[in-house]
Amino acid sequence: MNERLLRRCMRLAVQGEFTTYEEQAAQKLRTIYASQRQQAKYDEMNNRLLELRRVLNLEQEAEEIRLAVLIGMEQAVSKRQAVKLRIPDYLARLEELYKLAPTFTTFSARYRVRLTSAGLAGQYDDIIRDTEEASEMLQAGLINERRFDQRFNQFMNVYAHLRSRRPMEGLVLAKEFAQTIHPTSSNWFYFYEHYLLLALHAREYERALVLLHTAQKNPSYGKQRQAALERWELLAAYTELMLPFERMSVKRRSQIAVFAALTVPEYSRDKLGFNVAILVFQLVHYLQQRLLEPVLSRLERLRKYQQRHLRDAATLRSRTFLRLLLLLPEANFDHVVLAQRGRPFMAILKKAPLVGEADSEVEIIPYEDLWQLVLDILAIGEPE
Repeated sequence: MNERLLRRCMRLAVQGEFTTYEEQAAQKLRTIYASQRQQAKYDEMNNRLLELRRVLNLEQEAEEIRLAVLIGMEQAVSKRQAVKLRIPDYLARLEELYKLAPTFTTFSARYRVRLTSAGLAGQYDDIIRDTEEASEMLQAGLINERRFDQRFNQFMNVYAHLRSRRPMEGLVLAKEFAQTIHPTSSNWFYFYEHYLLLALHAREYERALVLLHTAQKNPSYGKQRQAALERWELLAAYTELMLPFERMSVKRRSQIAVFAALTVPEYSRDKLGFNVAILVFQLVHYLQQRLLEPVLSRLERLRKYQQRHLRDAATLRSRTFLRLLLLLPEANFDHVVLAQRGRPFMAILKKAPLVGEADSEVEIIPYEDLWQLVLDILAIGEPE
């Protein structure tokens, strides 16, 4: 490679902040200057190479920390816990590395580990802060726009608004961010899942229905993985559950009836995070239909699920909501008695702390709103 090509390589590496490629080009240029006996250029490139290697060592350490956290989060629970305990030390070191070498690689490692740490701790306001800070740095030219994934940053911001119970703010942002994601993108459906959840949490059920239909009309809807399609079916069922039953077509009513009657493997790992949502939907559906036997059957399943799987602190909201539902037969499905007996549990739900994403059951509809729906259904009529 001649000098001009290597110089061009270095310019491109600098623009993209690819220190590894800049160091390789500098090394080859130094060799050329040594063979040509160009002392001044040799000394200049030698000094630059020493600095690049200093920065490269710091970047490599930062990247090793990021990868250790990434792979650690995919391990068994015991190993994952060990990584979680080390994250504060990792973050402290990443802050030092970023100060010593404020490059995109050290920034990105610090940024990613910060988001992971906040998500595990349920500190979603910290995710909002970090993603907004990153956007401001990008606009100010302090982050390499060629390398920074702004769409991921926007998604994490929307996700954090959902999990921090700030759905109205999140809806405004999601509407804006939706313009930047093309329908053919592999992440489009995942973004729209959270967009729809924000609408449901904000009680914007008509908007949620529009978003649902938008997703279903995407030509790639049926090409998603089976697990994703099952999530969309559950989202659709809950969206329609919150709207007047009379609006549902006869065909759709039949489909929902089949979905509710399925014997769902609620304890299988492929439904992890949606077990409670599936069982609760089935229960509320049969409450709407005034069918006592299926209601009692689902209540028994919920009781068993609570005893087996909802014991640790991270499941407090799900455990509390199931205790509310288990009051139904005790109160003979009387909505007035249930409203009174349910007040202590509603107070617990309100105060329940936010938990980490890996530890919590998904609330497609906030439990407070679902409980109100149950009371409204029972006010019209009890199951027979």
